[in-house]
Amino acid sequence: MTQTLTGENLRAAKAKKVAVVGAGVAGSTIALRLAELGIDTTLIEKGPSLVNGPPFCHLHAGGNLYREISDQQCLTLLQQSIDTTKVYAQSINVRPTVLAVPTSDPSEPLDLLPRLEKLRAQYQVLVDQDASNEVLGKPADYFRLYNRAEIEAIGQRPLPEQAQCDEDWLVAFAKQVNLNTLKFPLVVVQEYGLSAFRWAAIANLAIERLPSCHVQTLTSVVDISPSAATGNGWQITTKPASYNSAASTDQDVQVTEYDYVVNACGFKSGELDDMIDAKRQRMVEFKASFVTHWPECQGLWPEVVFHGQRGTPQGMAQLTPYPGGYFQLHGMTQAITLFEDGLVTSCEQSAQPRLAPHFIKKIDNQWPDHLVKERTVSNIAHIAQFIPDFKSANTASQPLFGAQQIPGEDPDLRAADVSFDQQGYARAEIVKASSALATADAILKDLLDTGVITSEQAQHYLNEHYFPVTTQCNHDEITELAEQLARDRNYPEALARNFS
Repeated sequence: MTQTLTGENLRAAKAKKVAVVGAGVAGSTIALRLAELGIDTTLIEKGPSLVNGPPFCHLHAGGNLYREISDQQCLTLLQQSIDTTKVYAQSINVRPTVLAVPTSDPSEPLDLLPRLEKLRAQYQVLVDQDASNEVLGKPADYFRLYNRAEIEAIGQRPLPEQAQCDEDWLVAFAKQVNLNTLKFPLVVVQEYGLSAFRWAAIANLAIERLPSCHVQTLTSVVDISPSAATGNGWQITTKPASYNSAASTDQDVQVTEYDYVVNACGFKSGELDDMIDAKRQRMVEFKASFVTHWPECQGLWPEVVFHGQRGTPQGMAQLTPYPGGYFQLHGMTQAITLFEDGLVTSCEQSAQPRLAPHFIKKIDNQWPDHLVKERTVSNIAHIAQFIPDFKSANTASQPLFGAQQIPGEDPDLRAADVSFDQQGYARAEIVKASSALATADAILKDLLDTGVITSEQAQHYLNEHYFPVTTQCNHDEITELAEQLARDRNYPEALARNFS
């Protein structure tokens, strides 16, 4: 049975109402964090289901995909990823990531070593502080370097059917990658996969079981203003997302009072800011990754990142494996994942960056078939320069795509979580899914600091992640719902499955 607030504390908490606008990774996690403690939370989502935003595929347990970000961001992502793994364990694909530097790249593999050593040392500190933090393998094994002779020797082994150790994930890689295109040593790091569909399934299942969380899907927020009735809190006006002014009546519009509002609207966060005249500098970037099937795929594959300079023809190439020979691909070039004029900035007149209409059409699922094929084929070729046999892969579905918000003015920012403006108004500003839980923690603290909730039990759980309902979701029910969500969104079911 779920333990929630009791007695006077329960009544005090339930007397206060929190609205979370936007049910993506951040919004659903915040709603779960609060509702697990018995706090009355309403989750408002324009779309038909939860966690249906920009694609994610990787835990970022140290941020090693990104050479350009600071060490401090990497250390922050490490902590956030450990916490995320503990709460959303059923969404994790446990397999390592290979970091490879192509011969064409100006950097050297050992340039990565100081950061990796710093991350390994910090991981050890975190495990020493709390043994439950050991979710990325042994700290001593956080990363390992492999020279060419070692990789060639691994390539002589038979393909394993199941992975009994990390090196079993390297056999197919060693057999099929053109090692002449890479510098050595290679780095194998314990950064795991993260399934968007399994995360969505967990959020849906848990929220359905939490009486303190009220979900309003297919609902648009059309106005938000300070509460006239109480002088504190907010008044939110909503309408059905399929609102038709000619056919609707006054009953379609709902006005509700809340004590606290969380803006978790993702790339559209500026629209809510504009409703209350809140100024905020932010960027929005449209991106896409591409889903392929490689029928000739043999063996188990790790995640593979071929480093490169972002935006150039040799930008980073990322290969994310799923069961059954399915792969999600990123090619950080203007011809593949990045888009000309796809990065836009807010202005003095509005906190909402304005994407061009053709990007909005793509977000609304109107991708031209020729563009899907063109960019997927380009991405396959981008990977095939390192894995020649990958040229036989084919398009498996529409891309995974969306617009990513980046608070501030630094397009390289990756570790971000929350900002506060007017009292009782918070913005969830995550760039990576791993940061969602840190955002929820910061908002819970603000609810206590500002007196919206005054609960000794909530205070007790401020520094402890209390998710009894969320963590009780079992593997089979998560897989069943995740596969259904993948089908509903027209993606292969394989993207919803863990490696077994």
